[in-house]
Amino acid sequence: MISQHIHRATHGDIVVLAFRGKLTMGGGDAELRQNVAEALEAGYRKIVLNLGETTTVDSTGIGELVGAYTTTSNRGGKLKLAALTPKVLDILTITQLITVFDVYETAEEAIGAF
Repeated sequence: MISQHIHRATHGDIVVLAFRGKLTMGGGDAELRQNVAEALEAGYRKIVLNLGETTTVDSTGIGELVGAYTTTSNRGGKLKLAALTPKVLDILTITQLITVFDVYETAEEAIGAF
């Protein structure tokens, strides 16, 4: 799938999905879900979501992050978040979801943590 919001790169058995733009209802939420599903279908079980260029996140976007985490975990995989913008970090902290995710400063650190 060609995506306007997500750039996909692989590093061995790890896939990095770099999201840019709005992670909101109708603004990238379905693309995130689709890209995570495609990575899992392709056999990847180690996924990094690089959110360094994410400008906005709403409740739908948060739901998609939780859904991506749950789907990956249910398929025997691990999902890590990297390069959280201050807005995303604030939302995850306020909702206490920051404790659910493995969060790293950079995608490279997240890759190295696998």
